[in-house]
Amino acid sequence: MSILIRNGLVVNATGTHAADVLVQDEKIAALVTPGFPLEADTVIDAAGKYVIPGGIDAHTHMEMPFGGTQSADTFETGTTAAAWGGTTTIIDFAVQAKGTSLLSTMDKWHEKADGNCAIDYGFHMIISDVNDASLKEMEACIEGGVNSFKMFMAYPGVFYATDGEILRAMQKARETGSTIMMHAENGIAIDQLVAQALAEGKGDPVQHGLTRPPELEGEATNRAIQLAKVTGAPLYIVHLSAAQALDAVTAARDTGQNVFAETCPQYLYLSLEDMARPGFEGAKFVASPPLRPKEHQATLWRGLRTNDLSIVSTDHCPFCFKDQKQLGVGDFSKIPNGMPGVEHRMDLLHQGVVKGELTVNRWVEITSTTPARMFGLYPRKGVIAPGADADIVVYDPIARQTISSETHHMAVDYSAYEGMEVTGKVDTVLSRGRVVIADGTFHGGAGHGKFLSRELNQYLI
Repeated sequence: MSILIRNGLVVNATGTHAADVLVQDEKIAALVTPGFPLEADTVIDAAGKYVIPGGIDAHTHMEMPFGGTQSADTFETGTTAAAWGGTTTIIDFAVQAKGTSLLSTMDKWHEKADGNCAIDYGFHMIISDVNDASLKEMEACIEGGVNSFKMFMAYPGVFYATDGEILRAMQKARETGSTIMMHAENGIAIDQLVAQALAEGKGDPVQHGLTRPPELEGEATNRAIQLAKVTGAPLYIVHLSAAQALDAVTAARDTGQNVFAETCPQYLYLSLEDMARPGFEGAKFVASPPLRPKEHQATLWRGLRTNDLSIVSTDHCPFCFKDQKQLGVGDFSKIPNGMPGVEHRMDLLHQGVVKGELTVNRWVEITSTTPARMFGLYPRKGVIAPGADADIVVYDPIARQTISSETHHMAVDYSAYEGMEVTGKVDTVLSRGRVVIADGTFHGGAGHGKFLSRELNQYLI
């Protein structure tokens, strides 16, 4: 099966040029001068549109258990929604419960995802139980293609790891070349602030943000960086939201330390004010770290331009407002933490191009190319080049659309960006050479997506 994408503007992280793209079966076979005589089974006209590598969302939580419920998207619904938004690969988190093994956890997540994904997928491993056995199992996880391990400085009693446990895991990461990913918030101090707020009768959703101040994200980020420096381990800060945390990352990177960070669209576009919406509406915006005051947003955009923020992922962890978010009525600490976003990441970040915050090449870099390199998928993914997987998005940069829960494809009953008008829209999506989105219709299906066994981080020095 061959497909020829004609008349488009190919956009890679390294440059932009007019070219026709020939796809043969699952791979990109050639880039040729526009109009060069080629025949194919199917021809796609991309005139006036970008031809970009499929997006890679390196931070999702499908079917994730949390607070007595689980995130609303299954691997099938979540990966289908991702495809609608131009994302052709996700990396999801396998969640180790205390008292279980890493390998049994990995097997459980394979069972959840296998045969159910519409696009390709990989896993990170969450380590919540650090001991001799789990440290040894990190080696087996790496052999199984899972070589990034997330830890938490938040959520005492659930995921929280002590500094000593973090140190031990980082030593193993240094030994194996794997990467430690860190949720950096001072959970011990936060729990005290939460208890104090509830004791004072302050149970509204906005208290979630007020009891998790940005200073405690900055402190934890710096502490994680120092532990990484002592051990020599690579460190990746997930969902960075605060200027204080970015300052710590920037300082470490300026010294040449292997420290990387991602942010998420919600921290670029939403704020603490959204959590203070009337009634219980603010619960829709409860995630951790919380949304910050608006003044943090300009700092994060600057971090994306300077590459102190390397990637934009979604932390897609959707809980329906009805019955799930409402578990926390009167007690913000019981609101399931997480927001939907996997479908709209590419469009939201394209607004940065429209507004002059990012170049079009940087847009591709932070949404596709850097995730591919950071998590061992490049050059198979993240680039329009011969030999790469034919994960391709034809993107209309001038089309207009309005984001709404009435039209999105995520299995959640609200949109965090309800009514937001954006410029740019996915036209056609190929996943490994198969057209999965075209003409406003989903042509894919569960089971097309394959598990990706990943190599090590390509940015380590």
